[in-house]
Order: sequence, then C-alpha cells, then structure tokens
Amino acid sequence: MDLDKALGFESTPQPVSWNQRDQLIYASGIGSKRNELQFLYELGKDWQPFPTYPLVLVFKGPGQDVNNFAESQKLGGRAPGLPASDPNKGLHAEQSIDIIKSIPAVSGPGWMLTKKVVGVKDTGKGLIVDQLLELKDPKGEVYVRMVSSGYQIGKFNAGGFNKSIVPPPPFKALGKPPAKAADIVFSEKTTEEQAVIYRLSGDYNPLHIDPSIGKAIGFGGAILHGLSSYGHAARAIVLNAAGGDGKRLKYMSARFTTPVMPGDELETSMWLSPAGDGLTRVDFIQKVKATGKMCLGGGVAVIKPAGSKL
Repeated sequence: MDLDKALGFESTPQPVSWNQRDQLIYASGIGSKRNELQFLYELGKDWQPFPTYPLVLVFKGPGQDVNNFAESQKLGGRAPGLPASDPNKGLHAEQSIDIIKSIPAVSGPGWMLTKKVVGVKDTGKGLIVDQLLELKDPKGEVYVRMVSSGYQIGKFNAGGFNKSIVPPPPFKALGKPPAKAADIVFSEKTTEEQAVIYRLSGDYNPLHIDPSIGKAIGFGGAILHGLSSYGHAARAIVLNAAGGDGKRLKYMSARFTTPVMPGDELETSMWLSPAGDGLTRVDFIQKVKATGKMCLGGGVAVIKPAGSKL
C-alpha cells in the first residue's frame, strides 16, 4: 500500500449509455409520484431526464443487463497504491454534481465517463477516497462534473494519511444549518421496495438487497442506496424551489451521515437565499423523520432562474 501513488491516478475512460427507459426507472427509484409526469411520462410535452441521473452511470456503464457490482467497480483499472477493497464494506461518504449542460433523453454511442483520484484520507476506522468524474459527449465536451467520496470500513494503518487535490466547489456548503426555521420542509415516505427499484438503474451492490450483508456490518438489514435518498432530496428541492423544473437544478452537494432503511420517511429541510446572477441557493439537510437522525448533512443546491441558459 502506497497511498501517494493513488493520488492523481486517471483510470481508462469508461463508455456509458442510457435511454428513456433508464430515465423512467431512475425517476421511480428516487420516489417520483404518479403526478410527476415531467419525469415519468415519456410522451408528455414537459418530459425531461431528472438532472441527477448521471450519478448512476459509474455503476451502470454501457450495458442494459444486470452487472456484477464488484466487477463493475474495477472498470478502468484500480488506482495503484490503494489496498484491496471489500465491496460489502463500502459506503458513500459525500457526493456533488455540477450540471453544466442537460443530458439528452437518449445518449447514443460515444459518451464517456472519466475518473481521477483526487483525495485519500485514513480516518483510523476507514479509508475515504475522493474521485472526480466527468461525463463527456462524443466530441469530448463536459456535460456533468461530479465528485464522489467512497468510505471503506476497516483499519488500514496508514498513519492518518490525508492528501487532496479536489478542485474547490463552485458553491461551498455551510458547516451547519442556518440558525432559523427552515423556509420549506418536505416529507415523504419511501417504500419498503425502494432499494429494489433503485438498483435497476445499475447499482447492484448486494448491500442494498441482501439483508445478511447489512446485518454483518451492523445495519440491521439491507439499507437504501445513499444516492436514492440523495435523489429524494433532489426531488424535494426541484419540486419546492424550482417549480418542478429539473432543468433549473445547477449544482447539488451533500454528505451521507447515517443509513436509511427502505420504508423510512424522509424529511428534507430547506433554507433559501439569493446567490447572485438570479441564482437561488438552497441549504438543506435530510432526516429520518421517525428517529430524527440526519441522513444527509451539509447540503447545498443552486437553482437557476426560470428560462435561464446559464
């Protein structure tokens, strides 16, 4: 193990693809209701891909069939210097998405996802690896830029190694929620089958379907994908702060703080403020309503004005 070698490693670009059916499944996996036709009805005049869909492409790749999760994570090559990882002990730590251009309904051939290791941190109880991912069209134009932090549970005896070359975020999160009542509070109950639906978008991690794996690491059973609860928060923001228009979501970031179980009711609290150039900043947190435990913290999203071409 030599963590310095991992920093800056760029894996082989990964081909990715999607179609409208993929978009409909994803929208269902993040809880879209039957009246949200702009995300669920492909023939509707207002239909659009939900803006956070690109987050699943690192798992889905170019295929339309199920995949082996452990093998899918090896695509592009493993970064040198990192220890072998156990897919059953991997969790999402943090995620951002910067939407530069809206993706088309159907990809067609030639779209690629690039990945670069931009941070490694030994916490003493696990290892956090940050990756910068960019979704590019066949001409190489960047449509979406994402920073994903994965947490591998275990002791790695790396002496507190902590180095980062993560690009500064376009919008910085607050350390804690504003000290006033939220402007908007949006609650909705996930279904007990939420993870079963969400995994069909391409994230077939057994942790989210096999109860024995979740029990083995202390979660009590199969947990909901972090990116599904993240998608629920994105919907809460789009529906309440963007008039239901997903094309207005420009940026979103949050930390994953505690697992969510399928069937939990999620409560997303939002604080709105102007961000200049007609943009609206949305600071947010998400809690499991029954327990009051925060499952998404340090959340920030940015909404473009209606009709904006920013």
